[in-house]
Amino acid sequence: MRMKDEDMTESDASEGPSASELISNRIAELGDWRGEALSRMRRLIKEADPDAVEEWKWGRTPVWSHDGIICTGESYKGVVKLTFAKGASLEDPARLFNSSLDGNVRRACDIHEGEELDEAAFKALVREAVDLNSSKPSKKAKH
Repeated sequence: MRMKDEDMTESDASEGPSASELISNRIAELGDWRGEALSRMRRLIKEADPDAVEEWKWGRTPVWSHDGIICTGESYKGVVKLTFAKGASLEDPARLFNSSLDGNVRRACDIHEGEELDEAAFKALVREAVDLNSSKPSKKAKH
């Protein structure tokens, strides 16, 4: 399965595959509805924020960032989980957040087999997360 990632912005890669390649490989490795769901969410993130940076963290986790983490894309046996790093600070009128609701910081969208997420509402969450990240000085900017 060849993913179109030539136009993806990527974090600086050292040696080895880029983050985009690792994410594409993970999607292909899943090879079922979870790979399709992760691929669809990746596309929506890129549509919502063409400047999103793809990263590969913590050994096996796709991460999308823009002035900080937007969200991670984890896959488990029965769910694809999109965890927004600052989800508790985001408006969610479509009630996409259905997991990690008790914490003070993160919120997650769990997608189960056969479920469709409201694409417009998801893209609005991504844009809001980017706006929130961009409104605060990054840790790197502090002296």
